[in-house]
Amino acid sequence: MEVLASRVLLRPTDYQRSLRFYRDDIGLAIARDYGAGMVFYAGQSLIEVAGHGSPAQEQAPFPGALWLQVRDIAATQSELQGRGVPIARPARQEPWGLHEMHVTDPDGLTLIFVEVPAGHPLRRDSRRDEQAQASG
Repeated sequence: MEVLASRVLLRPTDYQRSLRFYRDDIGLAIARDYGAGMVFYAGQSLIEVAGHGSPAQEQAPFPGALWLQVRDIAATQSELQGRGVPIARPARQEPWGLHEMHVTDPDGLTLIFVEVPAGHPLRRDSRRDEQAQASG
């Protein structure tokens, strides 16, 4: 299995408060703002603060997750199953277009294996969008 990129995923109980903390208080630079969440640069890693999928107030806070981008989610799932790794949630396409599969580590941390399909906005070169706006 080849991991292409990774990030820590947070789903805070108060999204706006967490955005202010990471963006304003800590001063992390924004890597991407996708409306329902914001991704920050954190050295050689990324931290994503997601406004979607937040836990209900009566539930325990979301403990975080490790987001691991792979080339082929089906092959990754097959490889992990072949190694005897239990799959907590099989691969499927999410409403936001990514293909995701969940595995739980021995301490209960969720590992989200992600394939970014062709045509997904994460594959778009935003420099071309900026050039088109500048020339138009």
